[in-house]
Amino acid sequence: MTARPRLRTIALALCSALLATTASALPARAGTSPAVTTWEVRGPGDAPTAAVTLDPADGRPTLAVRRDGRTVLEPSPVGLVTERSDLSEGLSLIGRSERPVREQYASTTGKSRVRVVRMTEARFRFRTATGARLDLVTRVAPDGVAYRYVLPRNQGDVLRETSAFTLPAGASALLGAYRSDNELPFRRYESAAAAPAGTYMMQSLFHTDGGWALIAESDVTGTYAGAHLTHTAGSATYGVSLADDAPVHTAGALTTPWRAVVTGDLATVTESTLVDDLAPASRVRDTSWIRPGPALWTWLAGGKQAGQSLTAQEKYVDYAAERGWPYEVVDAGWYFEPDAWDVVDPDWQTDSWMPELVRYAAAKGVGIHVWLHYTLLTDPAEREKWLGTLERWGVKGVKIDFMNSESQERMRWYDDVLRSTARHHLMVNFHGSTIPKGIQRTWPQVMSMEGVGGEEKRTNTAEQLASLPFTRNVIGSMDFTPGAFQRAERPDAGSDAGELGLTVLYESGIQNLSGTPESYDARPEARRFLEQLPAHWEETRLLTGDPGRSAALARRSPDHRWFIGGTFAGAARTADVPMRLGAGRWLVETLTDGPAGLVRTAHTVRGGDTLQVPVRADGGFAALACRWYEGRTTCEYRA
Repeated sequence: MTARPRLRTIALALCSALLATTASALPARAGTSPAVTTWEVRGPGDAPTAAVTLDPADGRPTLAVRRDGRTVLEPSPVGLVTERSDLSEGLSLIGRSERPVREQYASTTGKSRVRVVRMTEARFRFRTATGARLDLVTRVAPDGVAYRYVLPRNQGDVLRETSAFTLPAGASALLGAYRSDNELPFRRYESAAAAPAGTYMMQSLFHTDGGWALIAESDVTGTYAGAHLTHTAGSATYGVSLADDAPVHTAGALTTPWRAVVTGDLATVTESTLVDDLAPASRVRDTSWIRPGPALWTWLAGGKQAGQSLTAQEKYVDYAAERGWPYEVVDAGWYFEPDAWDVVDPDWQTDSWMPELVRYAAAKGVGIHVWLHYTLLTDPAEREKWLGTLERWGVKGVKIDFMNSESQERMRWYDDVLRSTARHHLMVNFHGSTIPKGIQRTWPQVMSMEGVGGEEKRTNTAEQLASLPFTRNVIGSMDFTPGAFQRAERPDAGSDAGELGLTVLYESGIQNLSGTPESYDARPEARRFLEQLPAHWEETRLLTGDPGRSAALARRSPDHRWFIGGTFAGAARTADVPMRLGAGRWLVETLTDGPAGLVRTAHTVRGGDTLQVPVRADGGFAALACRWYEGRTTCEYRA
C-alpha cells in the first residue's frame, strides 16, 4: 500500500470520528426536534460514571454522577459567564477526546505517603454561535469525579460561574456556613433542600442513594479565586460563587480550578486523596529539607508571655527534646508588642534573641518555627528580608497568619509566598487561611493549614469533633492543635482519652501539640503515647464512623504500627470498633478514661475482629496496634 492511500484511509477515519462526536450539533431534519445527547465518561475499575448532557433546545450542558447505577449527583449546570460571552447556554459540541491519566507521586504530608493516580479524562469542546470557545475537561477516578473549564482564547474577565451541584431528593447533608477563614462549625440536615438559605463552605458532605459525596475544589491559584457554595431554601441545588462575588481578571487563555465530587462509601471518601491527585506536580525539586513531625506549640501552653522570653522558650525546647519532638513553635510576641501589632524596633534583626534560641534548640536536636503576620510578607522587598533572615538564622518553618480572604488578589499572594518559602527552605503553616485544595502536592513545604475552628477556639462541640474527619480533614492537613488537656472549656473536657485520640484522628504535617508541660506530666500515659507519634503516615483507614456523631481512624506509621484515634458525641457507651488492620494477630493497647485517669489495656485480636472500647459521654479513645508474637507485651518503642 502506497503512502498516499494510507493517508487517505487515515483521513477518512478521522472524518468518521469527527462526525460521530459532533452528531448532536448538526441541524435536525425538517419536522424533527433535535435529541438531547449524553456522553458517559467511565473511570478505571470500580469508579463512578460521569454523564455530560447537552440539550440542543437551549445549548445548556449539564453533568451528572452515578455509581453502581444509583444517582450521586443529578444533572447539574456547568458553564461560566465572561465579559464577552455567556458560556453556559447556546453551546454546540464541536469535538471531544478521551485519554487515560496515570501518575505516581510521593507526599511529604497527608493520609498516605505513596499516591497512585488512575483517572479517565475526557475533553468536550463547545462553541457558541458567535464562535466563543469553552472546553469542559472532566476526570473520573475510583474515588470521584471532577471537572474544570478551559478558555482557549481570552474572553475577558470571568463574571460568574453557573456551576452547581444538584443533589437527589432525600439526600442528607453535613454543612458548614461559609466565612473566609473557613472556621465555622458543621451541622447535620436531614435533607439538603431543608438547609437554610445562605452560603456554605465547599467542603460540604451529602449522603445520597449512590453513596457519600463531598464537594471540593483543587488547583486554586492566583489566576482565579477561591469559591464557596450558595443555597436557596427549599432547593436541592448548591451553586458555586467566587470569593467576594468579584470578577476574576484574566489576560489570555484561562484554565479554572477543578470542581470535584469525592464519592463512594464513607471509607472511600474519608481515605480519598483526590484533591491532591488533581493538583499539579511538585514545583520543589529537592524536598530533602522538608521534614514533617510533631511540635510543642507554646501559645496555649503559656499565652502571649511565652513568646517574649528567651528563658521561657529555652525551657519549652528542653521539654520538646526530652519528648523526642522535632520542633517547637514560637508564636506571636517574639518580634512585636502584642497589643500594638507593630515591630518593636526597626533593628529587630540585630536585637532579636531568636538566633540564640535557634542555636540553643539545634544543639538539642529541636528545630524552631516562628509566627509571622502576613502583612510583613506583602511587599516583595520586605518579604525577602524577613524570609532571608530567618533562613540565615536557621529557622525551619514559618506560621503565617491572618490572610482571611480567598480573593484572587490573596491567592496571588499565596503564589508569591510559596515560591519564596521554597527558595528559602522554610516549611509553612498557614493560619487564618484558605484550606489546602491540592496545594500540598504542588508545594510540599506546606505542612498544614488552619481553615478550621481549632483547639484555641471556644465554639467547638462534640458533634464538630466528629464532623471534621469527614469534611475539612479529607481535603488536606488541618492544624487543629490538639492536646490542650489544661483547657476546661474543650468539648471533650471530661475525656482525656478523647483529647489524646484527636492527635491521630486529625492529620497535620506539623502536629502542633497545645498542652502545657505540666498537663503532660500529670498524664504519663498520654505523654508516653505522644512520644511515639511518627513524623508522617504511610496509610489511613476508617474503622468506623457516622459523620457528626462518631469517627475512629487508624493511621500506619513507617515502622508498621497502627495509631488509632476515636471520638464519639453523645452518651457514654461501649463502642464497637472493627480492627481493619490486616490479617493475622495484633496486639492493641487502648487508652481509655478511668476513675483516676487514663487506663492502658492490652488486647490480642485478629484482623477484622471488632474491639469493644468504653468511652465517656462526648469522649473517645486512643490506641496503638502492632503485630503480636509470643511474649510481646507492648507496642511502644524506646530509644
